[in-house]
Amino acid sequence: MQESTSTTSYKYLPWLAAISIFMQSLDGTILITSLPSIAKDMNYSPLEMQSIIVSYTLTLAIFIPLSGWLSDKFGTKRTFSFALAVFTLGSLFCAISPDLTSLIISRIIQAIGGSMMVPVARLAILYAFPKNQLLKVINFMTIPGLIGPVIGPSLGGYLSDNFSWHWIFLVNLPIGIIGLLFTQKIMPNFTNKVGEFDLIGLLYFSLALVVFTFLLELSSVGITSFTLVLALLSISVFFAILYIKHSKKTTDPIVDLNLFKIRTLRIGLSGSLFTRLGISGIPFLLPLMLQVGFGYSASVAGLLLLPSALSNVIIKPFVVPLVQKIGYRNILISNTLILAVIIFTFSFATKETPLAYFIFLMVIYGAVNSIQMASMNTLSLSDLDNDNASSGNSLLAIMQQLSMSFGISAAALALSFYKNRTGFIEGDTVSAFKYSFITLGILTALSTFVFTKLKKEDGNLFSGK
Repeated sequence: MQESTSTTSYKYLPWLAAISIFMQSLDGTILITSLPSIAKDMNYSPLEMQSIIVSYTLTLAIFIPLSGWLSDKFGTKRTFSFALAVFTLGSLFCAISPDLTSLIISRIIQAIGGSMMVPVARLAILYAFPKNQLLKVINFMTIPGLIGPVIGPSLGGYLSDNFSWHWIFLVNLPIGIIGLLFTQKIMPNFTNKVGEFDLIGLLYFSLALVVFTFLLELSSVGITSFTLVLALLSISVFFAILYIKHSKKTTDPIVDLNLFKIRTLRIGLSGSLFTRLGISGIPFLLPLMLQVGFGYSASVAGLLLLPSALSNVIIKPFVVPLVQKIGYRNILISNTLILAVIIFTFSFATKETPLAYFIFLMVIYGAVNSIQMASMNTLSLSDLDNDNASSGNSLLAIMQQLSMSFGISAAALALSFYKNRTGFIEGDTVSAFKYSFITLGILTALSTFVFTKLKKEDGNLFSGK
């Protein structure tokens, strides 16, 4: 591992990483409450707008492997600067998009930049700090980044209600410019040895994901032809098999499947995937239920997401002591079950349910979810070293984005399934949301079994024990 500027101070590096996290979290959460406004402007149903989110998260997952290779070859500073510039430019394109197709294309451009921002920043952190400090540093850098979810939903609702949805993307421009200026002074330019870029592997990997996600998207809008579903599923599996065979014969595969031999990484990633299948649908479903099902404005729906973001921030300083005292295994098992109960409890809501009910649930949800994410992420990184830090970090980021993409698609698919079987067209809107929350709660509860495979001492060195 080499750094082009040996005198670089690492003091403010976590803050620079926080800017990238902030931009991504703000962009994701500010969009959620604006979906009905975008749908109305573009003459679509608000329940069929998940493609704006899924196209972004899927593109992230596809291009994240490229971020590790580029940063190791050209340096973390150069790659981070490029990523930040592309993300900011993509935000501008989103703001001026005249229709849904151009907005989705702009979101893909935005995601290409976003796919490198957070992974490269986190990789620089992994290279810059000793392992026994990483949990504290990673936990610290996410606190400023959590400001995005605090102001995102309410800001998105306010801008949509009082101005137009275009402004939700314009807010990224000044942040991106400031981030670029700070990058030149703060970010070290770590490089590492890399082989040839695995273009064939990226092609196989991308096609498998794109076809599978396309299958979920078609199913969520009611296109469920058995022949089409079987054909798309077969194509996705075909490319997945091609990639597995290809990766075994390649020296430097785009996604190193040998990393799954690291037990804590394997459990952390698989647990993260299955857990997020349930919880990633909540930020998508809840604002829609509040606006479409219960008739609240975008501003109110955004404000009701605020307690979750605030409790998420408040609990962060307590994550490290909790993990040190209780251990990763106990934390993840108990947390996952609590999350499942909270998601299930959302299904009890009706149009007459007082706002205090949602506020209470969101406070608990935000705190527990914060502990869950920090624990799963750091557990996955706990047994990596400098030789596999880049590829392991990229794999973690890929799985995070895939699970979010699949989670949103799964939530949209559940909503579509139940709305076609509960008289949704006649006005029984709330029942479709109710059964969708129950389904996500069950998925989350089942993911608990993954974490039972952990040992009591797993992650002790990483947590500072």
